[in-house]
Amino acid sequence: MAKRRKRRKRKQKISIISTIAAIIIIAVGGYLQVNSPTQQTKQTTTSQTVSAKQLAKLNYSSKQIITVNHNKPTFSQSDLSIAHGSWQTYHDLDKLNRVGTANAMLGKDLMPKSERDPLYVDPTGWHNKQVQSDGKTVWLYNRSHLIGYQLTGQNNNLKNLMTGTASLNSPGMELYENQIADYIKDTNHHVRYQVEPIFRGDELLARGVHMMAESVEDKRISFNIYIFNIEDDVTLNYADGTSTN
Repeated sequence: MAKRRKRRKRKQKISIISTIAAIIIIAVGGYLQVNSPTQQTKQTTTSQTVSAKQLAKLNYSSKQIITVNHNKPTFSQSDLSIAHGSWQTYHDLDKLNRVGTANAMLGKDLMPKSERDPLYVDPTGWHNKQVQSDGKTVWLYNRSHLIGYQLTGQNNNLKNLMTGTASLNSPGMELYENQIADYIKDTNHHVRYQVEPIFRGDELLARGVHMMAESVEDKRISFNIYIFNIEDDVTLNYADGTSTN
């Protein structure tokens, strides 16, 4: 009887140890999955889906790119329908002439067939100048496409252009745009895409952009991110786009 009790106690200990080990493995695995960056080192993760108003309240600290909703896009099934083929839509400018959300069902047929013309229109907050950033001399601002030219061929379209810092434009947005462009060229599949500029109050310079993408025919493209509109070593006045270095 004593031997049986010892064997039972040994089995109980082994069972408890196995359970604790399983819990640790699951917890660690979940952490790595949530916080694993998508081809971007300067990235962290928010804990839940956030609205545009909530994103507008965020202040840049050390990570220029953060993932939203654990990097999972929130498109509905109807949003992902390709019944109408490829398309693109752009929001009307608001009362302050600020750009709004751009949406698209991207396909190879939307991609431009010719070289891009020079950009000449000035979005709100456009006060460009050369600055010192991270030890280099750069132009502070770019006329940043919400939906990149390589994806739709939209160029001097005021509804698709915002004032974006050099770092927001590249490598920020460009990194993800290149992923999408390469995928579409490789597969001839479709990608549902949404880019939302985030303004705080009546400010003329966007605080950042909220970008979501999901490939329809498979799940090779899938992200939900927010990029802060900042430039290292430069203080931006978001009210009007002026700056000090």
